[in-house]
Amino acid sequence: MRAGRVVLDGALSGVFLLLPLAAAAGDWPQWGGTDCRNLVSDERELPDAFTPGKKTPNSSGIDLATTQNVRWVARLGSAAYGNPTVAGGRVFVGTDDQLLTGDARLKRSRGGLVQCLDEATGRLLWRLTIPERTDIPPDAHFTHQFLGVCSSPTVDGDRAYVVLCDGQIACLDVRGQANGNDGPFVDEGQFMVPAGNPPVELTDEDADIIWLFDPMKEVGVVVHDAASCSAIVHGDAVYVGTSNGVEVTHKRVVAPEAPSLIVLDKRTGRLVATDGEKIGTRLFHAQWSSPSLGEVNGKTLLFFGGGDGVVYAFETLDKAEGEPVSLKKVWSYDANPPEYKLRDGKSIPYYDGDKRKPNSPNKNDGTYVGPSQLIATPVFHRNRVYIASGQDPAHGRGRGMLHCIDATKTGDVTQTGCLWRYDGIERSLSTVAIADGLLYVPDLSGKLHCLDAETGARHYVFEANSETWGGPLVADGKVYLGTQRAFFILAAGTTPNVLARVTLGSPAYSTPVAANGAVFVTSQRYLWAVETKP
Repeated sequence: MRAGRVVLDGALSGVFLLLPLAAAAGDWPQWGGTDCRNLVSDERELPDAFTPGKKTPNSSGIDLATTQNVRWVARLGSAAYGNPTVAGGRVFVGTDDQLLTGDARLKRSRGGLVQCLDEATGRLLWRLTIPERTDIPPDAHFTHQFLGVCSSPTVDGDRAYVVLCDGQIACLDVRGQANGNDGPFVDEGQFMVPAGNPPVELTDEDADIIWLFDPMKEVGVVVHDAASCSAIVHGDAVYVGTSNGVEVTHKRVVAPEAPSLIVLDKRTGRLVATDGEKIGTRLFHAQWSSPSLGEVNGKTLLFFGGGDGVVYAFETLDKAEGEPVSLKKVWSYDANPPEYKLRDGKSIPYYDGDKRKPNSPNKNDGTYVGPSQLIATPVFHRNRVYIASGQDPAHGRGRGMLHCIDATKTGDVTQTGCLWRYDGIERSLSTVAIADGLLYVPDLSGKLHCLDAETGARHYVFEANSETWGGPLVADGKVYLGTQRAFFILAAGTTPNVLARVTLGSPAYSTPVAANGAVFVTSQRYLWAVETKP
């Protein structure tokens, strides 16, 4: 394979601000575990192998007697692209609604679910069902609601915030209807059925919606393919990417003036700010990255990967009050270097790199060079931001780039803030994990790259030989990684050492998480709580 090249483009600036390097042992309440989104946990005594088990005779689930190192297994639908979160003895996970096929009460399809499970047993506590949305612009390409809820719920106290498969942002009571129907939203029975159907009678196993915010109606967003952002909460504000994007022919952005990032009052769902950068006028494809947070020079900054291939840093709001404002930009960084944007002195069209296009120069072998967007989440670690570039996996393989950015700079920091770049990686959707001075990140082709987080020097590339969408989890001296064909457990360190290769029975497109002595592993059809058993 082609050797990766590390480009050191800047000097270290100042003394690193030491922040927690990993999610504290215990809950995993949001995507990434903590605000910095570093996929690392301090959990200990986690298994280095497990047996996922065999289906029950009626194929309704997994026979626990055939598993090893498994606490419980929960049935999902037919698709699960988001990641579970764990808080307060509950596990929250998004999926599609194929689990309900044949359910006479709902009679739905092509929608999504948010499920809340008991952490100890995997028993269903409550469920939110989301109908397929039909009130969308005729030229929109919001056709992938059948992928289900791709957002990881963010738990803050007794509330969970999640982007639904219909594009709406929901604030949910973590206890569901078991403690009554809290307002102001009280029409869950009608919400959970397609338009024109009578409402269902609510039970304790139904969700309790506190409020809903609809970016399509309120700020003119038109979602492309799927709504995928995982929200982050800071103070009284919820920060959410909108998944705004191009229309069905992929020739123009339907709503270029619509925001790519919005900020809501977490108590009421009221809009309090937008990015103000008009990123939509420069979108390549869609806005799918999730934000992260970090404290820099005494201020909490929000980091956001734009659908225009630019990383942005914004000041967070002190208070969620008053009329909507534009967030104050602190710096921006273009993740597409000139050689990825220009060929023979001319701009390279983004969709030239789509392998499906007639006469595309992209041969889907990982060598194609062209511009990419940012789908991965920026990771904040010791005054640096790390992010890899990539495209919709349907576009095929191609060259990507991993960036290490000095978060203490201001203005356009494309040159001044670049600490190093690594071009040995292909296009990637995956968020990095940094532990013990090592950075782990897979690319779409299934290569797991292990680099020195300080310098970008490569230690190894492990060939999983399987398409990979999710990120790695580093915990207890191990690296957990799901791929399309298998789930891998490797020993952490500077050499690849595979401890286990587990076949789950369906692809694992999401990222595993660790909480309270267990690793939660999601395939397209099942969620396993994996733990070390005597």
